[in-house]
Amino acid sequence: MTKPKLTYFDAPASRGEECRLALHLAGVEFDDNRIKPTDWPALKPGTPFGSLPVLEMLGRPPLAQSNAILVLIGRLHGLHPKDPFDAARHEATMHYVEDLRHQLAPTLRMKDEEEKKKAREAIASTYLPFWGAHAEAQIGDGPFFGGAALQVVDLKIYIMLRWLKSGHLDHVPATGLDAFPKLNRVHDAVRDHAGVQAWYSKR
Repeated sequence: MTKPKLTYFDAPASRGEECRLALHLAGVEFDDNRIKPTDWPALKPGTPFGSLPVLEMLGRPPLAQSNAILVLIGRLHGLHPKDPFDAARHEATMHYVEDLRHQLAPTLRMKDEEEKKKAREAIASTYLPFWGAHAEAQIGDGPFFGGAALQVVDLKIYIMLRWLKSGHLDHVPATGLDAFPKLNRVHDAVRDHAGVQAWYSKR
């Protein structure tokens, strides 16, 4: 292996996509290893925590957990604050995005449509506005989370909002976070970033 290898499913609104974007914006040439769900059972035992994404780098053991991967990329390539306290604030919000994912994830596995509808409507009416208000309060004057420069926390926020705004999550309105202008400003600033647009122009 001569270049980093990132392994994840071919999912456009995912933890893996956040890491792909980070590597691309860092200017890192990497092996974008997109696996099929049928490949996963054989690969799972060899991953650090039985989960994806996994980043492999020459001379290093495999690294898992999307936030750890993002922070590493950010530190190595100027996409994460150097100040320890500022970095911790960014990482807290990245973990908070994962909190929202953990609320939504069980509904992705629900087979009963009525159960799924009830669970997602509850999230949309209670947890989502709660989450949005607290995330909004962490964001500065922009255009990005920490100011003028895009950093890995912005990618985390962008991918989450991109997923919610897509309307692909039944019973969770695509407008569910429209009441939070700073969150939406971060989403739009990432979406319109030249490097991000270059990434999606290839897809």
